[in-house]
Amino acid sequence: MRDLNRHLELCSINTATLGHQWPLDRTLDAIARAGYGGVAPWRREVEAAGVGAAARQLRALGLRVSGYCRSTYLTAPTAAAFKAGVAENRAAIDQAAELGAACFIVVHGGLVAGSKDIAGARAQGAEAIALLWEHAKRCGVALAIEPLHPMYAADRCLVVTLEQGLDLCAAIDPENSGGLGIAVDVYHCWWDPRLAEMIARGGALRRILAFHVSDWLVPTRDMLLDRGMMGDGVIEIAKIRGMLEDAGYAGKVEVEIFSRDDWWRRDVVETLAVCAARLQSVC
Repeated sequence: MRDLNRHLELCSINTATLGHQWPLDRTLDAIARAGYGGVAPWRREVEAAGVGAAARQLRALGLRVSGYCRSTYLTAPTAAAFKAGVAENRAAIDQAAELGAACFIVVHGGLVAGSKDIAGARAQGAEAIALLWEHAKRCGVALAIEPLHPMYAADRCLVVTLEQGLDLCAAIDPENSGGLGIAVDVYHCWWDPRLAEMIARGGALRRILAFHVSDWLVPTRDMLLDRGMMGDGVIEIAKIRGMLEDAGYAGKVEVEIFSRDDWWRRDVVETLAVCAARLQSVC
């Protein structure tokens, strides 16, 4: 397993971790000054800054985009809405290419509002990913399907395990021709009894494209916005990272913490310093 001590260039900060408190240019400067090698920005802040300006600043700072966040949800109530969503995500993939992103994060989406048709929603998501993958290949961008915790299945993501994500990749790209894989986020998958097996499977197929860390707090006060700093919860983060790297993962270790009532209230520089300390001590 790689030694992260004094090697923050192997690590990345998802800008959501910092609560989107600052404009992107200031945030990127702070991340680079803190010694990180990567960043995962969100579309709204890149678009506010200007994609070209953001790309130039990233190159000047030597920051690699570990992942571009993220697709819209892919399920839609009408054919017109589905088509519009695919077009919007194709435009986002173009942005990811300009930023030099290692991957574009894809979140499947949940049930269509007012519907209980799980099979239909899953079929919609698979169709959208297949369409986006064809565009992404032309742009030289990899798509990383991110399975989310099952508590988000109804409204955010019907892909809730690494196995589902890998099966979806296999269905869309049975020849494993490249550019389609999964993002492994410990917050979403730590509980999975088949975690080690699926990490080994994904690694053997070179389909693990991103790795996100945070922690699961007990109690968790909010389903979405109460993730913990690494080391403050119950996830065996270092063990999971060891599995990933033993399986061949060599990308960035990306911190992604949604914490409305704690870390988002703290000073950005403080949060970056604590992230650095925890990455080097508990991850």
